[in-house]
Amino acid sequence: MRVLTNHARRHFEKRYSPAECIGAVKHRVEGNPDPNHVSTSYAERNNLNVRMHSRRLTRLTNAFSKKIENHAHAMALHFMYYNFVRIHKTLRTTPAMAAGVTKRLWEIGDIVDIIEAFETAQKRAA
Repeated sequence: MRVLTNHARRHFEKRYSPAECIGAVKHRVEGNPDPNHVSTSYAERNNLNVRMHSRRLTRLTNAFSKKIENHAHAMALHFMYYNFVRIHKTLRTTPAMAAGVTKRLWEIGDIVDIIEAFETAQKRAA
């Protein structure tokens, strides 16, 4: 095993190397969780899913959003697709159907219809 000094480590680091973790502390933010079952696994898995499905959130890409509104719309489309259209292998259905939010499998066209109805309502209100 080769241990690198700080100078040698800096030499081998790439431009986008992650920062070195020097520690972590768990503390309760809300509720009364069981300390033995506190984990960030679900949040980290969701972050990975979002990054893999939306290339806007990965480094060195040209598909970024220049405006925060465009980014919010892209994320909304991602979560609509993820929860209403995509069948999850573990659930064998969509999360929206598993939670009882909807009784049918949606298609991309259904999301487009919702967006068009929203835009029409906005035009009428203006």
